[in-house]
Amino acid sequence: MRWWDIAPVMELELRLFPEDAWSSAMYWSELAEARPGGTRHYTVATTPDGALAGYAGLMVVAGEGDVQTIAVDQRRQGGGLGAALLDDLVREAGRRGCAELLLEVRVDNPRAQRLYERFGFEPVGIRRGYYQPADVDALVMRLDRPGAAAPAAHAPTNDAPAAHAPMNDAPTNDVHKDPRHG
Repeated sequence: MRWWDIAPVMELELRLFPEDAWSSAMYWSELAEARPGGTRHYTVATTPDGALAGYAGLMVVAGEGDVQTIAVDQRRQGGGLGAALLDDLVREAGRRGCAELLLEVRVDNPRAQRLYERFGFEPVGIRRGYYQPADVDALVMRLDRPGAAAPAAHAPTNDAPAAHAPMNDAPTNDVHKDPRHG
């Protein structure tokens, strides 16, 4: 993700997460740390015509990773883009030597929980009222030794990620991770 991605990311953010969307200032702050040697890794997926299809972010501090967000455009849901974005974060956490990778997922989103379980994440706790203003609890999940998971665990299915808020997967047949966007 680069600075020019913030405007389309915010459009998608506001559509997907109207109650608890991050602000553009938050994304600017995150991107300030998404530099060589920084604590963040953000990536976007685009369609062949350059439209934003999804994005994901990771924070790594002191050998511990945290999935910050995963989002997939509603028009592109159902084909594995969410799994591809999560795979990118898991691999980056492994590359950075994380001992574990954590995430929060809404307790009312079992589809996302199944995706995370397929990647090897296990439930480790509950954060009461984490998603505001809806007052929805978050299930905290952990993956030990990211990057050591079997590649088959990362195969796309129709399960959906929801690290930031509820959403579905998106197709990969006409969408790709744009390497220019880190």
